[in-house]
Amino acid sequence: MSLAEPFADLDPRVGLMELWGGHECTVNRVHGAWFDQTQRSGHDERPEDLKLFADLGIRRLRYPALWERISPGRADQRDFAWTDERLAEIARLGMEPILTLCHHGSGPHYTSLLDDGFAPGLARHAAAVAERYPWVTDYTPVNEPLTTARFSALYGFWYPHHRDEEAFWRALLNETDATRLAMRAIRRINPQARLIQTDDLGYCHATAPLLREAAYQNERRWMGWDLLCGTVTPGHALWDRLVDFGLEARLRAIADDPCPPDVIGINHYLSSERLLDHRIELHGARGLADRELGECEGIAHVDVDAARNLPGQVLGLSELVQQTWERYRLPIAITECHNGSTREEQARWFIDVWDKAEALRREGVDVRSVTAWSLLGAHDWNRMVTEAAGHYEPGVFDIRGGVPRPTLMARVLADLARGERPSGPGLDVPGWWHPERHAWHEPAHGFAVTAGPGLKPQPRPLAIVDGDPLLTRVAVAACEARGLHHALVDGGEGQLAALHPWAVLDLRLAAGDVTQEALARSCRTLGIVGAILHPHDPETERVPVPDSPRDMLVVETGPVFDAADEEARAVRLLDELDLLRRGDRLRVEAWPRWTGVYAPTLVDGVLDLLLDGLTGTVHFVAEEDWSLADVARLIATVAGHQPCAIVDKGSFIRIGAGRPVQSYLPPLVSMIERFVHDRRRCRADRANADHAYMLEAAE
Repeated sequence: MSLAEPFADLDPRVGLMELWGGHECTVNRVHGAWFDQTQRSGHDERPEDLKLFADLGIRRLRYPALWERISPGRADQRDFAWTDERLAEIARLGMEPILTLCHHGSGPHYTSLLDDGFAPGLARHAAAVAERYPWVTDYTPVNEPLTTARFSALYGFWYPHHRDEEAFWRALLNETDATRLAMRAIRRINPQARLIQTDDLGYCHATAPLLREAAYQNERRWMGWDLLCGTVTPGHALWDRLVDFGLEARLRAIADDPCPPDVIGINHYLSSERLLDHRIELHGARGLADRELGECEGIAHVDVDAARNLPGQVLGLSELVQQTWERYRLPIAITECHNGSTREEQARWFIDVWDKAEALRREGVDVRSVTAWSLLGAHDWNRMVTEAAGHYEPGVFDIRGGVPRPTLMARVLADLARGERPSGPGLDVPGWWHPERHAWHEPAHGFAVTAGPGLKPQPRPLAIVDGDPLLTRVAVAACEARGLHHALVDGGEGQLAALHPWAVLDLRLAAGDVTQEALARSCRTLGIVGAILHPHDPETERVPVPDSPRDMLVVETGPVFDAADEEARAVRLLDELDLLRRGDRLRVEAWPRWTGVYAPTLVDGVLDLLLDGLTGTVHFVAEEDWSLADVARLIATVAGHQPCAIVDKGSFIRIGAGRPVQSYLPPLVSMIERFVHDRRRCRADRANADHAYMLEAAE
């Protein structure tokens, strides 16, 4: 049974490039805890998701037949019921599965990447899968072996939590042997089976003291594919290094019996290119995943993404794919493309990668496809899936409403699959990673637009109805940062008609029903969506949220604050904590209950929903049952202080209420992480401005 033409029949220079897809299906282990992304996304219970995927125009679907899920208890006990149902539906829908057998995992509880039984155990699982589904042609026995070995055996993030280079190489060789043995077992049943071997591909940049380490890492990045291709032999750049760990016999055995991929699968993210920098003081605002310091030859350093920290100096995907093509001369697929960012930046990134892949095809590079990864979003990848913090980044579908809802990305993918150019708000602007993005900012107005008499602006802007000063300031700043054309308006029908915006964001928080109905009427006339905000403090009032007018988005939220609001409780707490001397304590009232909402998080979330075209009533409310002292301890922890510095004043009664069913706010810890970063940057900018003023005055 074959649902799609063999790869050999595809000419990369003729016809449409294929759109592939996949939901985030990682099953990883952290000590005794297991994190299953298929369960967390709800896909585990929703076979109907597959039709949503097929309707996008996806030809091939990366899909799990994971060892950990099929044989969780014992190697000789297998439960194929879930996989049976899903693969039958994938076939019915006309998609071709690419089965993954181990995705960032270390196998079930009875094995690990450092276990001698890992490779033969995965091979037995592969044979059972192939016997069950002999019509399946495409396999990835081990997803991203190099990355998984690093995270599990070199950095210690995942089980078995080793932190030494010898363990890393042994883990990678075990994964290589597992892939070779698995494909051998599969091909005994289906000789036409193909190996689509994925791995993250980036490049390591470095400051002068760390150039030797960067050179090593830039050789190491190829090792997963080099081993399978049988090229790690005497004379290879890393041969002597591995031989010094006593691995010569294993290297020779692999080289004598290689298993070259049929397709090189490149997983490339904006964070894939890295910068090693010994100037730690320059990176105080680095992200959560990059906080840990590294050390090489006695030199402490940060490891941060190069796209933000070396703007204009990264190699970029085109150069990396070209390097891959010149090294292996094997067909290439972009097997993961995702940007955990705001909606328009997600779309810009995917379009950018698609355009680069098509350009490479025209140059003769055999690029077969681009894969929309994280179709259902991803959980806690901002902390490398080391804990269940509840941080969710939407993908092509947003699951926060309880069922998958198509986002702007769904329209973009459907257009590309049909061979059409995607269009929509913000898609005419380059992504933030492009040096030319800065050329779009005019000194006086940035992305602000106005409409003259009888002249409608192009591109169409977001109309922001001027209202609450804090939210208006934050909304304008968000549009500038995101590259979204916008215009401040008073909400009058004539002004909106002249602008012909793509959506309206009404920030008149005290507007009455008559005013809001007038806005809804204007939106219906223009065929656009408008958003109305209803903030209130549930501790002191309970304002009923009005029924959502047709074609409107009504947002229920709590009292808002931002990093520049000197009177905000969170701002005062962080500033006082940053001034505490070692051993000092800060007494914080336990009451009242925390209901604050960080305004930039709220505004970004609402803008995303407007870009999706969502209507109805949604909730952006903080987690309940957090006291002010609880939040103070959280701020202390995020800011690098001891939470024991907070002393409760009074008592707090927990009512045990949960969050609303449909809450679009991230968990409080994610909001606070963003707030702490923004507040410290705000203080630094103010200090720099004051210093510049003093220097100017002195002159």
